[in-house]
Amino acid sequence: MTLQSAFLVLPLFFGAIAIAQEAKPPQTPPPQRPPWLDTPEVHSDNSVTFRFLAPNAQEVKLAREGAEPLAMQKDDKGVWTVNTAPLPPDYYGYSIVVDGVRSLDPYNHGLVPNLLSPGNFVHVPGPPSLPWELNDVPHGEVHHHFYRSTAANDQRDFYVYTPPGYEPSAKKTYPVLYLLHGYSDDASGWTAVGRANVILDNLIAQGKAKPMIVVMPLGYGTMEVIRVGWGGISTHPEVREESFRKFRDALLTEVMPKVESEYRVTTDRNSRAIAGLSMGGAESLRTGLNGLDKFAWIGAFSAGGMPDEFEKVFPGLDAKANQQIRLLWIACGTEDRLITPNRNLREWLKTKGVLHVDIETPGMHTWMVWRRNLAEFAALLFR
Repeated sequence: MTLQSAFLVLPLFFGAIAIAQEAKPPQTPPPQRPPWLDTPEVHSDNSVTFRFLAPNAQEVKLAREGAEPLAMQKDDKGVWTVNTAPLPPDYYGYSIVVDGVRSLDPYNHGLVPNLLSPGNFVHVPGPPSLPWELNDVPHGEVHHHFYRSTAANDQRDFYVYTPPGYEPSAKKTYPVLYLLHGYSDDASGWTAVGRANVILDNLIAQGKAKPMIVVMPLGYGTMEVIRVGWGGISTHPEVREESFRKFRDALLTEVMPKVESEYRVTTDRNSRAIAGLSMGGAESLRTGLNGLDKFAWIGAFSAGGMPDEFEKVFPGLDAKANQQIRLLWIACGTEDRLITPNRNLREWLKTKGVLHVDIETPGMHTWMVWRRNLAEFAALLFR
């Protein structure tokens, strides 16, 4: 092409671009929240107003963690509203149930990750003394790791909290807590919802807890236990047992060696703890009490998924274990549906002469109970 012909083509080229731009439909801006749809709105008395736009819905309810669903009322704009009673300061998970279908609150950026029923949360602020409140104290860091698991035959992840002042190049080593989530959570559960890193920051700053590393792995040995859906832990015992077994293998042969090679952790059993909530509580008891050569500190918060045959789950466990156990801490809320199996376990431990701490607090099967459990349990570790 000659220079002259190039100059003749250029106007046609740019003209074509202009025509294409004119033909392109204008970009639709994201919907803006109207001022009358402020939700959730926390009031000065700690009551909360929830609003949800669904003009064509027949019935809308607020499903809040730890409470019975509340019916919402529709106004002439199609906005459904409900006001709660004043709530104790905390983080509350919730979802909106529209004609029987759980829905996310689209105007609330506070999300609760979950593999089966993701939701939202609302924060009712409290005093700085509450362990989950963000305070002006030195903060640790949360690290996210990915790896290929041979034990589980999949790709998975885990999180690691390092305390304030942690230096990878320093000689100082730290004790480690392996902290396990519950059924339907993912590996981010304890940081995204449980606020474990904030709790540890506050406890360490106040001198109530020893500086420690906290490892939060994915708690399933097989994802089949999630694919079978709610109730899979109880209605599919063969899947449950496979998941527990493969999780233990992944923890002991993959996650622990990775952590101990990449972080400054003390590797003797007296510097290792394991604890978890619900499914993770059962995994902590199974892994800890059947692995006292590795763990000296064991905690279970509302342990779930424990079969009644304790003799089969903990073969050979007896009073001799007291020489190795530094702390066996078993907690459950008194309104939790799992209070009876937890009491049964504690009674069985008594018949075996195994020393343990019984903790019962008001509350249901909720994060409001487990945040408090973690704050109490972490303060006892590595003393």
